[in-house]
Amino acid sequence: MKITLSKKSKIGNVDFENLEFGKIFTDHIFVSKYSNGQWSEGEIMPYGDFLISPSARVFHYGQAIFEGMKCYKSENNSLILFRPDENFKRFNKSSARMAIPEIDKEVFFNGLTHLLKLDSEWVKKGDGNALYIRPFVFASEPSINASEANEYIFMIICCASKSYYGDQKIKVKIEEKYSRAAKGGVGYAKAAGNYAAQFYPTLLAKNEGYQQIIWTDSNNHKSIEEAGTMNLFFRIKDKLITSPTSDSILDGITRKSIIELAQSFNIDVEERPITIDELMSSFEKGELKEIFGTGTAVVVLPIESFGYKNKDYKIPEIENPFSIKLKKKLNDIQYDRSLDFGDWKLKIT
Repeated sequence: MKITLSKKSKIGNVDFENLEFGKIFTDHIFVSKYSNGQWSEGEIMPYGDFLISPSARVFHYGQAIFEGMKCYKSENNSLILFRPDENFKRFNKSSARMAIPEIDKEVFFNGLTHLLKLDSEWVKKGDGNALYIRPFVFASEPSINASEANEYIFMIICCASKSYYGDQKIKVKIEEKYSRAAKGGVGYAKAAGNYAAQFYPTLLAKNEGYQQIIWTDSNNHKSIEEAGTMNLFFRIKDKLITSPTSDSILDGITRKSIIELAQSFNIDVEERPITIDELMSSFEKGELKEIFGTGTAVVVLPIESFGYKNKDYKIPEIENPFSIKLKKKLNDIQYDRSLDFGDWKLKIT
């Protein structure tokens, strides 16, 4: 693999204690190109701007997908990737849905591991610290013919990160008008357009004092699906309920990990549809103990209240919440402090 090193690192100018998510990128980037029916082995080069044709199909027809991953640093300075095989499988699942050629596993992991070794100093120790990894692919062929492209660019960029919302809890609004995804659509894929379509209704919710939206089914807005950047868990009495994945719900890797961790603690978990009516009924009866979201960026994020039909419902504080217990166990695995679920970790160094 061709590797061109950055002439001067930017790391000395970074305040790692005050990071804004997604703003500070590491010194290098991995790039592979697809043409004539195959992916190149790729190369690593200094992070920077690049030229692309204004007629690149991604700008006109939205052929683009991405993944979100994290690299952690253990106390003995090992770099730890958390369930990267799951990210790779989901990346290609998203690609297939968007008619993008699937990336070769060797290209994906070879580029990723070389990149992480080069920029390993950007990965800091300690809970909340991680290197956020963004693999993505887009249609680069210069043509505005309305069909799938014949040329693509695959890249991996990385940015220093801390907890997405810090230690705060958030307020969410149950959406009654707009939809994130429809049955038979691309909701299960990490397609760029999925997120663009969320921005407007989320902006409206933010103007009302909420941080995210709880999306409901597109047919009648009665069943709960997921939040903007998270899968959702509801603790009713001492049972955890989460909506089953489908063609309109993202198959979250943190989500499936939390399910397995909860089961290891003998917590009863149900993957089944949950309606707004059930949620409201459990709240009124005092049976709704917790709501929390899970995702790569947020990890495990408690929700303090939800809004529905112009009214806010605050979830009472409880002792020993499941969310804190599960997040601690997940962090212990991610930072290599626990030997449990060892097959979830890939050590780079």
